[in-house]
Amino acid sequence: MSPAPATGLATRSHRVDGHDVHEHFLTVPLDRTGAGAGTVEVFAREYVRDGARDAPRLVFLQGGPGNPAPRPDVLGGWLDRALEEFRVVLLDQRGTGCSTPLDAQSLGEVGDAAAQARYLAHFRADSVVADAEALRNALQGVEPWWVLGQSYGGFVITCYLSQAPQGLAGALVTAGLPGLRASAEDVYRATYAQTAVRNAEFFARYPRDEAVAHRIAGHLDGEEEFLPTGERLSSRRFRTLGIALGQTSGFDALHFALEDPFTTVRGTTRLRTRFLVEAGRRLSFAAHPLYAVLHESIYAQGPVTGGATRWAAHRVRDEFGEFSLNAPPGAPFRFTGEHVYPWQFEEDPALVPLRGAAELLAGREDLTPLYDPEVLAGNAVPVAAAVYVDDMFVPYALSARTAREVRGVRTLVTNAYQHDGLRLDGRRLLDGLLELVRR
Repeated sequence: MSPAPATGLATRSHRVDGHDVHEHFLTVPLDRTGAGAGTVEVFAREYVRDGARDAPRLVFLQGGPGNPAPRPDVLGGWLDRALEEFRVVLLDQRGTGCSTPLDAQSLGEVGDAAAQARYLAHFRADSVVADAEALRNALQGVEPWWVLGQSYGGFVITCYLSQAPQGLAGALVTAGLPGLRASAEDVYRATYAQTAVRNAEFFARYPRDEAVAHRIAGHLDGEEEFLPTGERLSSRRFRTLGIALGQTSGFDALHFALEDPFTTVRGTTRLRTRFLVEAGRRLSFAAHPLYAVLHESIYAQGPVTGGATRWAAHRVRDEFGEFSLNAPPGAPFRFTGEHVYPWQFEEDPALVPLRGAAELLAGREDLTPLYDPEVLAGNAVPVAAAVYVDDMFVPYALSARTAREVRGVRTLVTNAYQHDGLRLDGRRLLDGLLELVRR
């Protein structure tokens, strides 16, 4: 894939604690194929440690989709380790951060739901790769660079290896090797199963919390409780707090959220304001609506994966009775995980305006394949990947299979981390991956 033609790189710079910081802005085509009109702006923040001006560049691709690159207030963890030998480029993937950010306001300017759905189809991994290639070309010409991807960032790297391997000197992945041919249904069957395991482990650690969760859900089914953003909190939406179970620190965070949630007001049982504030903070997609809109589309590859996703997480849920909203009395309580449901576009004010576009995107049969198994089978780019056995979001079995199918991938397989291992122990993980890839 040739880099998308770009318009004029603009850069502004400042100093932070022994580092030059360059903020790059580049205008690129909306349609990476060149078939359509329109442009988007791509933003990246580059950190260069004193004495490392001639170091190679490493581009960080954030998890998501729909999340911007980190805005570090302290240069620690994996970033500090990377800066020892790389210039680090924190790329805001299109639609996030300062890269033509998408939300209900900006999408409303695009047109009706059909126009919005067509527009959103240009914000998947293949377009992110084209943007990265355009930025590479603007910054360093034909010289390849390194990439590091966390979670969905690893999906983007796998797409990069398929479509523009000539742009890569080396690739590092944490918790982000996707199934090359896995459908959304395949992924969600695996993630529901692992989410059930994490629920059992959570309630084994905090046995009283299961009764509390049952009580909250029952209360929400019978009483109106409202989040700070104005909408009524439903029991099914309360269950989506379980996304925290996929993180190492998530058990304690969820336990603290469930701590003493009830109070009595004029003889009536109510949920405490602090509980509703905390639940609202965790449940709202206001800060990253693109995540909800695009989440299932990251698994869509047209005929390779069976066409449209059609709200796969919602449909597959019925195969797992323990997650049923109509479970019989006495059934175990189950939080859901990294699953997006169509009814969230009715209940979350940040998503309501995007409901029509999301529905149309979920019905797209023709989203193009993101990975090329034949190209990957002949891969010549050095790749090292950290694969987590107990990952609740990126199924281990699918990642392990992909590691076997992509030529030359070296894996660091461990059960020491949940999905957020890079955030919690980034220096050690990056050390391990660099050692692997350089052997």
